[in-house]
Amino acid sequence: MLRLATMGSGKGSNLQAILDAIDSGRLAAQVVCVVSDVPDAFILERARRRGVPAYFVDCSPFKTKLDGEGERKVISILEEHGADTVALAGFMRIIKAGLLTRYPMRILNIHPSLLPAFPGLQAWKQALEYGVKISGCTVHFVDLGMDTGPIILQRSVAVLENDTPETLHARIQREEHIAYPEALQLLSENRLRIEGRRVRIV
Repeated sequence: MLRLATMGSGKGSNLQAILDAIDSGRLAAQVVCVVSDVPDAFILERARRRGVPAYFVDCSPFKTKLDGEGERKVISILEEHGADTVALAGFMRIIKAGLLTRYPMRILNIHPSLLPAFPGLQAWKQALEYGVKISGCTVHFVDLGMDTGPIILQRSVAVLENDTPETLHARIQREEHIAYPEALQLLSENRLRIEGRRVRIV
């Protein structure tokens, strides 16, 4: 069973999907703590409602990355709760070497595009502006780059002629809520083998 720490900056819908998957028996995990870099992020409220320890960590000196004292605080919290896996769920900072070294290939992220297309912010809007016909979501291991780690799972979403950024994002999120628990369960079952850039499911 995974001892899962979740980190996010927003509403925490993927945390909710993870908790729902645990409740239904689809994911063998326990969420041991939730960390956010935004003091009033709803992901913290979701955690508190479930009795999960929830922490705000002030990372303000570092605008786009988790580094320095903020990184040290996060590592301390994760170690205090015995986390062995980290699920990033809309965490809007780049993870740096300190945390990656502490949890090698045990940090996962969900991204709202079919990587390597459209990394970075508002990927659903990027997809619409580019004119693609298929978008989707990607669960991947985290490395030092931005949305560049080895890919575990992807789910596709058709882009409709009348889509807006909001409607496309909503459909992608529905697929995220399926893909993330599925990828975490594969990790829990020790079924992922990393071979260079490829992740094999055994």
